[in-house]
Amino acid sequence: MAHKYLLDTHALIWFVEGNKRLGESAKTIIAAPNSEMVLPLIALAEAAVIIERGRTTITDVSRFLSRVYADTRIEIFPLTLDVFERSLTAEGLLIPELHDRFIVSTGLHLQDLGDTVEIITRDQAIIDAGVLKSVW
Repeated sequence: MAHKYLLDTHALIWFVEGNKRLGESAKTIIAAPNSEMVLPLIALAEAAVIIERGRTTITDVSRFLSRVYADTRIEIFPLTLDVFERSLTAEGLLIPELHDRFIVSTGLHLQDLGDTVEIITRDQAIIDAGVLKSVW
């Protein structure tokens, strides 16, 4: 099947705002015209809240969403019952924070369907869990 990159919330925000904390490998993947990226809906919701609360240099949620929606390389993946159930497995339970657990469980679900998935993150809890290969 396909090789997909799962976007964590901060990776998406830092790319859009041009934040220098975004890793070079992450930046290269997100900028590549042929990257297949999956954005869990929970990560998109989390990004919108971060923007609304002024915790980023991005000031307009609507413009941010329009940019994300217009990017045909990004598949927005819903929080489904399958993803929820995957979050309750041994691998899912290794992720302590609920949003992160659903993000990672989206990747695990896609792997169950036959895709190769790498997560673009610098979240140490996700990296330490080691259930998805991480890129930064």
